[in-house]
Amino acid sequence: MIEAIQLWNEPNNIAYWDYTLDPEWQLFARMIAWAADAIHDETPDVTVVLAGISPIDPAFLDLLLSYYGLAGHVDAVAAHGFPQDWQLWPFDAWPAQVESLRRVARGLPLWITATGCSSFGCEEVQVFGVQRTFQLLRGRVERIFWYSLFDLPRSRMVLTRHKESEGSDYYRHFYTGLIRDDGVPKPALAYLPRDAGVCQWIAFEERDLVEALACWMTRLGLRSLRTNISWADWHRPDALRWFDYMMERLEPFALTVTLCFTPPSRGIRPDPTSPPANPGEFAYFCREVVRRYVR
Repeated sequence: MIEAIQLWNEPNNIAYWDYTLDPEWQLFARMIAWAADAIHDETPDVTVVLAGISPIDPAFLDLLLSYYGLAGHVDAVAAHGFPQDWQLWPFDAWPAQVESLRRVARGLPLWITATGCSSFGCEEVQVFGVQRTFQLLRGRVERIFWYSLFDLPRSRMVLTRHKESEGSDYYRHFYTGLIRDDGVPKPALAYLPRDAGVCQWIAFEERDLVEALACWMTRLGLRSLRTNISWADWHRPDALRWFDYMMERLEPFALTVTLCFTPPSRGIRPDPTSPPANPGEFAYFCREVVRRYVR
């Protein structure tokens, strides 16, 4: 069951939104406003969440909510934070980071839709990361999603700007799960609160992951899941058959679905990170998703 839709993913991260083509985020703001309105026109029951920003940047959030007026279009705002692996601040800075966002959130609920700690260097560090993250964030934000339940297979390519040349920053992406890619649980899994949300990105036709995700979430008693429907994949042959299967299999869970990635044929340049040439087309896609999967 879809209970929330997050519009885009880390727009202030050039790996997901090429802001050289939209340096003042005007296209992004227009796209989100139109998409949020389209979703609200279709259903009053789904929470529309402004894209999880990363890095945490109150000035960027204030630009979107206040200057561009997105506070009047969305129901909640989201941020991502990974202090152990990719951010230059420690776990204990979480309360200050949250407060910096609260000051500009214009009273909207604040969600952390992706946070985590990799086991890249040491599995005991990940155990500490799970414990400390929830200790610091509980009661300070409305939702927390741990990224992720499963490690990425090493055969996968991670969407970053410079890939392997980023060194350990790149390879840490493969170790953020609480279950190894061979299906063996890591020690940190025992410390994940069962009322926590889980964020798991699913690639096109990744059926084995969908089945494992549904199985393990049921086994662990986890209910809240954040995943994705790619606008770019929506344009593939047989895309609806794939998404129908994925959404049917995940229907028992409370879903926050992130909609993002521009079809190359619709971008200012042919790349999933490009702003669309026509922001209204993203709104049309969002309306299609709601009509098909919100019951």
